[in-house]
Amino acid sequence: MKKLLFPLIAFLIFVMASQSYGQMLSESAKRKITVGADIFTDIWQYSIDGTFLPSGFKNRTINQGTNVFIMYNLAIGETLHSFSIGVGIGNHNMYSNSRVEDVKGDSIIFNLIPDKGPDKIDYRRSKINLTYVELPVEFKFRFKSGFKFSAGFKAGYLIDSKEKYVGTRPDGTWEKVKNKDINYLQDFAFGATLRVGYKFITAFGYYQITKVFEVSRGPELSPFSVGITITPF
Repeated sequence: MKKLLFPLIAFLIFVMASQSYGQMLSESAKRKITVGADIFTDIWQYSIDGTFLPSGFKNRTINQGTNVFIMYNLAIGETLHSFSIGVGIGNHNMYSNSRVEDVKGDSIIFNLIPDKGPDKIDYRRSKINLTYVELPVEFKFRFKSGFKFSAGFKAGYLIDSKEKYVGTRPDGTWEKVKNKDINYLQDFAFGATLRVGYKFITAFGYYQITKVFEVSRGPELSPFSVGITITPF
């Protein structure tokens, strides 16, 4: 539950702020603008190759992430359907039993954190974090019953990356590490999106087609995000 506490609090703050702002807009403006937030978990796709990802690599089941976005809706004829384009910020996490290492300025590998024997290291968390500014594009289909679904894609540009580690050093002392700017990450991300739901809440899915790291410079990682979207207006 603690894993979801911070994103849930941030999510509730966003919803309350959006509702307050939405009260200042006319009904016409609300139809043209969609403000929303996704709360999701990343299911990471990868293959153990023995080079960049060692045998025994595991990532956590829950890898919480969030997106916030605003979209402008262009009505399709006289229908409730629309073509929408906007801007957003997406944040992805991957928790694992490994640490990131830059190998002689040539590639990125993940080294397992020892969990057995005399070299065992106790740690609380180890993760990589990626933040993108995003351009979402969607075709939205709305119905008078309140049911709605949308399909589209989004392109992202990487604006921040970091590794975070909280645990012990080999000598047993406790440390918190934040290494900024992981090398050999792809600058751009691209993937397909799908939303299905009722009124202001929808199920959300995002499948990233591009890999996180440059080819032959790091593991072939990509996220498949599953969660919910709240659109107060």
